[in-house]
Amino acid sequence: MSHHISTVFNQGMSFTAIVDSHTVNMDSQEDSSLESGASPKKLMLAALAGCTGIDVVSILNKMKVVFSEFSIDITARMTETHPKIYDHVKITYKIKLAEEDKPKMEKAVKLSEEKYCAVSAMFRTFAKLEVEIIYK
Repeated sequence: MSHHISTVFNQGMSFTAIVDSHTVNMDSQEDSSLESGASPKKLMLAALAGCTGIDVVSILNKMKVVFSEFSIDITARMTETHPKIYDHVKITYKIKLAEEDKPKMEKAVKLSEEKYCAVSAMFRTFAKLEVEIIYK
């Protein structure tokens, strides 16, 4: 299996990518006054949150866990020298569920991080990943 996207230069530092049938606008927030899209590096963090989030929801659904108010925050530290890459990433899961389902949430997060989320696996090749679960 392979993936393909097309990316087109707009103006300034702005690009538009077509991902499947979705349009993703990107821009350099450091070098552009247009601010017409998210930075490519930050989109990597969004991809990480989306990947692990989809896994966790799928696993919780299979375990028949009822939950609400699920969100994921990601904080990433970049290196000081070029190429500036993320070297430490903290993933914070926030969720509301029954006390007795907390071990299932922890299992779902662990399965996502260690087995299913390919984006996490890619991140682990260049950054230390830290995970926190906050129960509401």
